[in-house]
Amino acid sequence: MEELYINIINRIAAEVPELSLIDEDYGQLEMSAEDDAYPVTYPCVLIGNDETEWEDLTGDTQRGRATLTVRLATDCYHDTHYTSGTYDHVRERRRLLRKVYRALHRFRAAPNASALTRVRSRGYSMPHGIKVSEMTFAFRISDQI
Repeated sequence: MEELYINIINRIAAEVPELSLIDEDYGQLEMSAEDDAYPVTYPCVLIGNDETEWEDLTGDTQRGRATLTVRLATDCYHDTHYTSGTYDHVRERRRLLRKVYRALHRFRAAPNASALTRVRSRGYSMPHGIKVSEMTFAFRISDQI
């Protein structure tokens, strides 16, 4: 799975260079300002929360149905209501999300994995004006001892 993560990070970095941070998701967005953590800069993509259901094949081989989550986090510092004149920032956030999706759609991140397919998406807000757009991708993977 580690090769898969590295290849996804490299793919996003190549396709969406305007991101300031691409990293494994270890809860950076949920940490408080007082926590001793690597600083998050925006816009960023965090990759994680993988989950796999495995089944035995033959010998030492297993096949799994897996999902992983990709979160695009943006700082919504700008006022974007209609009369503000800066509501194009909404368009820019959506454009970034589309670029991340296009970078990963049907991307085969490892030789032992199928192409990524988006199966879920959602958006939510975090404290301090952070907007998160989350996509869950599904794929099949095989593993051998």
